[in-house]
Amino acid sequence: MSDTIEKIKCLIIGSGPAGYTAAIYAARANMYPVLYQGTQPGGQLTTTNEVENFPGYQDGISGPEMMIELQKQAERFGTDVRDGWATKVDFSGDVHKVWINDTKEIHCETVIISTGASAKYLGLPSEQHYLQMGGGVSACAVCDGFFYRNQEVVIVGAGDSACEEAHYLSKLCKKVTMLVRSEKFRASKIMEERVRKTENIEILLHTETEEVLGDGNVVTGVLAKNKTTGEIKEIPATGFFVAIGHKPNTDIFKDYLTLDETGYIINEPGTAKTNVPGVFVGGDAADHVYRQAVTAAGTGCMAALDAERYLAAKEYATKEYINN
Repeated sequence: MSDTIEKIKCLIIGSGPAGYTAAIYAARANMYPVLYQGTQPGGQLTTTNEVENFPGYQDGISGPEMMIELQKQAERFGTDVRDGWATKVDFSGDVHKVWINDTKEIHCETVIISTGASAKYLGLPSEQHYLQMGGGVSACAVCDGFFYRNQEVVIVGAGDSACEEAHYLSKLCKKVTMLVRSEKFRASKIMEERVRKTENIEILLHTETEEVLGDGNVVTGVLAKNKTTGEIKEIPATGFFVAIGHKPNTDIFKDYLTLDETGYIINEPGTAKTNVPGVFVGGDAADHVYRQAVTAAGTGCMAALDAERYLAAKEYATKEYINN
């Protein structure tokens, strides 16, 4: 087994803006990073048709194109980008052990986690169709709301995030219809009051989505069902936003890293450090507040810099020990 173990200085688990940015910084610092792209190479941004709020792209860029450019930039400086995903870790000792695809064992001096978080969807075939088409289904109002200016949209959700996104959309859209499955919100009172007091937000309680309507390419409306009366209503809309939460992709780390109640990795404030020395986190695996490409890239940079300083301090301590 020992013959198959690979020893590396810096392993980056996951791609996306955080992973690729960490790779760029780590490679430029001669940390010889190896990056495994994960089950969704490029991360959530690959499901975004147009990115217009990332600095440097005057005319905007598609999510997949942006990820290809970031990957090429990381590779230009020497990052070893590989297919595959981490399936098991062991952070209990001085050596950080990671298994790729249940077979390949890697021993790492540092690990940067950029596994992100996956948006939860309703799972309707029509929802998934228009999501994959880039034709009007989104899980991020801040990312995509601009494309629906002066149009009518529907948003599903009942928590604080749903209320916040509905309020954000109300500033851009002609009308926002909010579908809440139960008889009341799960959001805080102040957030609920905010949407209730917004004139162009219509709230439909006891209502669930039956189907996302469209012409095959773009969304044209939503079929909603009142759970109490059974009445089915067609709501005209060009955008369908899902705000029922995200699931951080952190399950394999739960035995070693400190996570919050929903599974996000808790980092030391102002840093990318986790509770395990030599293990760092960037992007949406730790960020449940902003969830933007630019903030993910920023924390990816922080993770690489923190990893570089960790290695430098470790090397200095080793030399001091030898000299003494």
